[in-house]
Amino acid sequence: MLAICRGMMTRPRLMLIDELSLGLAPMIVDQVYAALLDRCRHDGVTLLINEQSSERILKFADRIYVLRGGVMRLEGRASDLDDGKAIMSAYFGFEDHASAAATEANAQ
Repeated sequence: MLAICRGMMTRPRLMLIDELSLGLAPMIVDQVYAALLDRCRHDGVTLLINEQSSERILKFADRIYVLRGGVMRLEGRASDLDDGKAIMSAYFGFEDHASAAATEANAQ
């Protein structure tokens, strides 16, 4: 939290935060997200957050990008992805397994 405050003191236009919830007590993670987003909106700061908890980030993000294996697998507005199924599929590669199974079945 101290690093975030120090970063905000420089009045950035863009902040990249890796795993905001890492190391924080679960009870305060949502409070930290809410306070940070409120401050950034007030100051006009764009936030880019790397977060593995898709459930949590869907509550706070405007846009979602899912990278897997160095390739962008999904992008869109969080409001359009709020059921989380597309994110899970892109993140864990379920669509790849279905495609591979269909290809294999057709080859036989």
